[in-house]
Amino acid sequence: MIDSLPRREREIFEILCSAGEATAADVRGAMADPPSYSAVRTLLARLEGRGLIRHRVEDLAYVYKSVPQASKVRESALKSMVRTFFDGSAASAATALLGLTKSLSADEAAALRRAIDEAKTSNPEERE
Repeated sequence: MIDSLPRREREIFEILCSAGEATAADVRGAMADPPSYSAVRTLLARLEGRGLIRHRVEDLAYVYKSVPQASKVRESALKSMVRTFFDGSAASAATALLGLTKSLSADEAAALRRAIDEAKTSNPEERE
């Protein structure tokens, strides 16, 4: 889904997903090498036209937020990251992510074990 967005629209969408909600000025301020304010407004209108974001009016300003579809967005972003930076290997990506954390809670460790066990069960030819 977000893979098919042009670079600037994807950047804006990711800013809104991260921020929760923001005005066009807020979005522009968070962009790397931002285009003009009117260009940001045009890009926001395109995203809204695609049904990915919506706005409300607050104190005469449009406040934008992403449409709730967190699981689809997460999955799409992760697939793109794994494909781009880890040669398609989810295991390599998971190992890198684990390297970023200093410790895991017991619940997080248990969830990881369950996910690994499920992956082994669903891919019997790749069992250890």
